[in-house]
Amino acid sequence: MQAIDTKSVEVRRATELDAEILARLAGELGYPSTVAEVRGRLEAIEGDPRNVVLVATLPGGEVVGWIQVSEVRSLVLEARAEIAGLVVEPQYRCAGIGCKLLERAESWARERGLPMIGLHSNVLRERAHGFYLRLGYRVTKSQKVFRKSL
Repeated sequence: MQAIDTKSVEVRRATELDAEILARLAGELGYPSTVAEVRGRLEAIEGDPRNVVLVATLPGGEVVGWIQVSEVRSLVLEARAEIAGLVVEPQYRCAGIGCKLLERAESWARERGLPMIGLHSNVLRERAHGFYLRLGYRVTKSQKVFRKSL
């Protein structure tokens, strides 16, 4: 972990210029993606006001983490925000950057009038689970994820 002053870390909306680092960090999450794939996905997200991708940058502008949060509406639960992904460069983990990104995502949700925020986390990510628990998140259920290619 590199020591940094989190007051100097800026959080801003991701842009197309961030696609390369977003793709590399998506791989850190276990979702290998090409720059072109991420660029296309980011373009689609940017056009949808129910989604936002935010990046954390150091004073020199270097992107060291990102978070994606979405507004979700369904018949079975009240409207809520869902974190679709959160990742910080390995050397900057445990330095407060993840907290800063989560705080901004929570603010985004509050601004939209959403009363709850949630996320899914792989059972293997025990360090991440501890991080979320320390920040007031709680486990509400365990589940299996099913997908089908179309």
